Amino acid sequence: MGCWYSRLISGEEMVSRCKARKRYMKQFVKARHSFAAAHCLYLRSLRTTGAALLQFASAESSLHHHLRPRDTPVRVPPFHNPPPAMSPTSWTTTSTTTSSVVHPPPPPPPMSSSSAWDFWDPFMPASRSVDEEDWEETTINSDVAATVTAAARSVAAPPSVVTATATSSSSELAVVVSTKSKDLVEIIKELNDYFVHAANAGGPLSSLLEVPTGQLSHQESSGKDDGNVKSLSPLLWTWGSSSAKWNAFGKFCDDSGGNNIGRGNDGIATHCSTVERLYAWEVKLYQEVKNAEYLKLEHEKKVAILRKVEMKSADYFKTEKAKKDVEKLESQMMVASQAIEATSTEIIKLRESELYPQLLELVKGLTCMWRSMYEFHQVQTHIVQQLKYLSSIPSSSPTSEIHRQSTLQLELKAQQWHLSFCNLMKAQRDYVQSLTGWLRLSLFQVGNNPLHKMKQDSAVYSLCEEWQLAINNAPDRVASEGIKSFLTVIHAIVVQQTEEQKQKKRSDLAFKDLEKKASELRSLESKYGPYTIPVCSNETSKNPVREKRVKVETSRVKAEDEKAKHEKSVSVTRAMTMNNLQMGLPHVFQAMTGFANVCTQAFESIHNQAKSNHDLHNVKMILP
Repeated sequence: MGCWYSRLISGEEMVSRCKARKRYMKQFVKARHSFAAAHCLYLRSLRTTGAALLQFASAESSLHHHLRPRDTPVRVPPFHNPPPAMSPTSWTTTSTTTSSVVHPPPPPPPMSSSSAWDFWDPFMPASRSVDEEDWEETTINSDVAATVTAAARSVAAPPSVVTATATSSSSELAVVVSTKSKDLVEIIKELNDYFVHAANAGGPLSSLLEVPTGQLSHQESSGKDDGNVKSLSPLLWTWGSSSAKWNAFGKFCDDSGGNNIGRGNDGIATHCSTVERLYAWEVKLYQEVKNAEYLKLEHEKKVAILRKVEMKSADYFKTEKAKKDVEKLESQMMVASQAIEATSTEIIKLRESELYPQLLELVKGLTCMWRSMYEFHQVQTHIVQQLKYLSSIPSSSPTSEIHRQSTLQLELKAQQWHLSFCNLMKAQRDYVQSLTGWLRLSLFQVGNNPLHKMKQDSAVYSLCEEWQLAINNAPDRVASEGIKSFLTVIHAIVVQQTEEQKQKKRSDLAFKDLEKKASELRSLESKYGPYTIPVCSNETSKNPVREKRVKVETSRVKAEDEKAKHEKSVSVTRAMTMNNLQMGLPHVFQAMTGFANVCTQAFESIHNQAKSNHDLHNVKMILP
């Protein structure tokens, strides 16, 4: 009987709807955890990629004894905020067997300006004028003033230092970047500094997402970095204390008597606690609706029995018992209905007073983060342009084992950067999709009467719909391919270094074989003399010294040939390394700059629209 009722109840519309709501909220709880984890790992990947690139450049410079910059400067056109509109595009990467360098395709025709996700071609060269000045000037928004002003204090510093001066007409800063007297390490060091700045730009959002910074610091200090979101223990993403528990009404309480469980230091509910409490209420609501449906079916059954008893004119006691059973169920149904109403009210209250403001803060945080990353990545784009002004005399220094390991480390960190970026975008999509799905169902009453729709409901749903549309249309594939192109050129260097190492082994073996044969020749010459004549004058008689001398000469030719191949392989490695850095690095930061620009515009539009709707709602409430 119980199983039959369970199957029947689960098929009811209201129960099915509440079950779906609970499922969406459960997904949302997990998605919030994954979003926070992916966010923190992406920021860490920025730091580790910059550090690995600097280590790689230091090792490479130690082999390039004659690597020095040319004195030809270039003036980079200034960039301003807000960034210009862009048109969507994509690119492909190709590599040759000789240099394995990424080559950009011809630019596509311009896209329609009506697109909500205008994007620019990151491989389109910017127009620039070349003159005899030793400085190139760019401007950035005041949001990055704090990070650049520190460099501006060093007024007497040499031209190889990034400096900045404030303009008198606006709050912008003129970033002065010298193209003179900088070597590879100095350029990459500046690049690494802005990797750190970009990672720091995600700090405020980390606070909103409640990223466990303590665990990050421990992992970074211990050197453990597997690039896997799942490596972070789920226990690290829980909130509150171990003594915190849910009470029977879905309220969060603390056995120790604390009153601020799930709230920040300022007493405001955290996003994690709000999401967890919403899930608890959804579980409670689902159970209450199932119970209400069960009572409804029992009531219908008892009413049918009462009518049957009354039609048969049964005795008084049977009739009264049937009536009391019906009245008891009606009383229970009323209590169940009130419980459902109370739970629904709590969910609405949490959604309006806590969740919606938190979502607004998250969108605002995303706007600020991507705006800062846009500015920092654009500075990086200008910094790596200086690589083209490095000239080098072909070096004969072979790749050391330390440098080979630093190259492998850079490849690993670039892979983790690519993976963490893809995971970040997926986690955010899952986060918004599960939230939007829950909102779509939760805006309807769990009963026979439609819910009186709150004015705030449409605002939160509109916000999430716009957010979902934005993240689904985001050109993250363009940025992903940009990072992958960088990974491709680094992998080409790894392959060439491996080939150089193999050629060195072949050369060493050839000289080892030469030394062995030369030693054998010396032994024969010691035994027979250097010019031994056969005892028999027969022309077919063998001369062991002469035959060994021929073999030694053959081995010497082979050894010299293998040595020449190794020297050529070393030159190819050195030339390819610089060429790939010069050609590959600009593509990465152009792609990331474009993506960050698009995200900035999209999230800023979402936040402004939501804020406008909120202000309009407040005005309507004030007006009579």
